[in-house]
Amino acid sequence: MTYPKIERIETCIVDLPTIRLHHLSMTVMKKNSFVIIRLFCSDGVEGIGESTTIGGLSYGEESPEAMMVNLNTYFIPLLLGMDATNIHAIMNKLEKNIKGNPITKSGIETALLDAQGKRLGVSVSTLLGGSQHTALDVLWTLASGDTEKDIAEAEKLIAENRHNTFKIKTGWQTDNRAVEHVIAIKKALGARAKVTVDVNQAWDEGTAKIYIKKLQENGIDLIEQPINKENFEGLARLTQTFEVPIMADESQRTLTDAFQLAKIRGGSVFALKIGKSGGLYNVLKVAAIAEASDIGLYGGTLLEGSIGTIASAHAFSTLKNLSWGTELFGPLLLTDDIIKTKLDYSNGTLSIPTGPGLGLELDEDKLNQYKRK
Repeated sequence: MTYPKIERIETCIVDLPTIRLHHLSMTVMKKNSFVIIRLFCSDGVEGIGESTTIGGLSYGEESPEAMMVNLNTYFIPLLLGMDATNIHAIMNKLEKNIKGNPITKSGIETALLDAQGKRLGVSVSTLLGGSQHTALDVLWTLASGDTEKDIAEAEKLIAENRHNTFKIKTGWQTDNRAVEHVIAIKKALGARAKVTVDVNQAWDEGTAKIYIKKLQENGIDLIEQPINKENFEGLARLTQTFEVPIMADESQRTLTDAFQLAKIRGGSVFALKIGKSGGLYNVLKVAAIAEASDIGLYGGTLLEGSIGTIASAHAFSTLKNLSWGTELFGPLLLTDDIIKTKLDYSNGTLSIPTGPGLGLELDEDKLNQYKRK
């Protein structure tokens, strides 16, 4: 029996401006850059994928530019001629021959799943076992850096019934100023909205104890990665000390990390990210570890565009209980898009496309407009 082969792979970097400055502890973003992967098969099927990081090399070891070089130099020569339908064999080959590079691998796996879904006429979530949700709850991040602007932005979104949970980035401010900023927003919104805090590793353990206590006393709902990602034991101590849930994000990078954190209770919530885990199948393995350990699940983002966001959504939709919702708002942060039909955000949720593969179609004109020359 003859199987469709991978004939060629095209890659490019797309730069899309954001609707406002987006402050994180490691950088300030005014655009986001995406590596777009187009995988062409011998049966005429094309699969699309996306590999995205935050702020170049600010977040992790992979930058868009490095991903492009690595794809063209190392990944593509390994992939050409392989059976496009055997996704596990392809990903195992990449894992054997290329160390690390989880975000790049995630983009490749996304393109393979998109192609296979189109080939079979089913969605990516169907390939993964079936969606249990038609839509996912989506929060919004308040990251303008100005307390009054953030409150006004949240009030507007609540009034529009677009979001009722807000994450606040704090690591870029002085510690006391950051905490006061969060408390002021929570007081203004009250019971109408949940407020979570992403510290992005900015505190040491002693500082975290002081400020988490204050945040807990003021009704904050969740604290994300307050201390250095390497301090697993410290994360466990904070989890045991406070009633407010502590979420492991940067600490939980590999399956081994997930297992070790679950073993010592290093966090009562895990942030799931397909890029961090190296693909959709791996992120569901992390979810299984968390579920077996009675740890809550949260659908995270690397601020992917529409392709990476919907890939994440397909994977997350197969989970029975995503108790902390998702932050799949990346496309809403952008002024434009490279897909033909905009994603369906309404009533604080993101709808899962039901078409074959990812259920998305590239807009060639927009792709060419924003493609880095």
